[in-house]
Amino acid sequence: MELYHESCLGCSKLVTNNYSTSFSLGIRMFNKRFRDPIYAIYGFVRFADEIVDTFHKFEKAQLIKQFREDTFRSIDEKISLNPILHSFQRVVNHYAIDYELIDGFLISMEMDLNKKTFNREEYEKYIYGSAEVIGLMCLKIFLEGDQTEYERLKYPAQQLGSAFQKVNFLRDIQSDFEERGRVYFPQVEYSDFSNEQKLLIESEIQSEFDEALVGLKQLPKGSRLGVFVAYLYYSRLLKRIKKFSAKEVLKQRIRISDLNKFLLLIYSAFRYRIRAI
Repeated sequence: MELYHESCLGCSKLVTNNYSTSFSLGIRMFNKRFRDPIYAIYGFVRFADEIVDTFHKFEKAQLIKQFREDTFRSIDEKISLNPILHSFQRVVNHYAIDYELIDGFLISMEMDLNKKTFNREEYEKYIYGSAEVIGLMCLKIFLEGDQTEYERLKYPAQQLGSAFQKVNFLRDIQSDFEERGRVYFPQVEYSDFSNEQKLLIESEIQSEFDEALVGLKQLPKGSRLGVFVAYLYYSRLLKRIKKFSAKEVLKQRIRISDLNKFLLLIYSAFRYRIRAI
């Protein structure tokens, strides 16, 4: 079985590297024992996201329904012939990740099938399922069964996941609307997105980053640097987005260059070495 386990994990790692250079960079900063479980989680969430975002010629509702059934069956039976699900179920079972977190994530993916605009309650529900629960799954891994610490650091982990997702929404507001017809921010009309609305969203995100940083600094040593790299990347991305007007954000996808990503990595490692994080 060991060869099968390793082969399945290799698939999760390949998916991670192919889909996200930034996330892959952060994973390399984790202690070795944390890397494989995080690859398994990312592979799982990436595949579910692909179903709702790119499988346009197929029956998405049926595919996500089947994915949900296969996910929980693999967890219960502790095996799957789907390599991504096999790697994921091993992590879920080993770290006792709550079914409620997985269900919350899948609900948010199901929302993407039909929802095009969101009120505040739907928005918060979507953020929880698509982002906050991912942070909580990772926290389960980093704390390796310490439930007391999990409860203590749960809120800042959720804040960090939420901030990441909202930065993504700002960065991708053009493609989300033009390619999928979605506007996630409540009370925001794509054709009438104002600088005032953008400033309010940015302020909300910044507040979440500030609260998340407090918890980030209390993570176990083997996970802190990797999470800080991701935090720094997204906070710098937010800083860059702030320089553009609402109308400019609607016309382009704001990015951070590969060179700057590399410089952020060096800066993060330096901060970690001098114990500034």
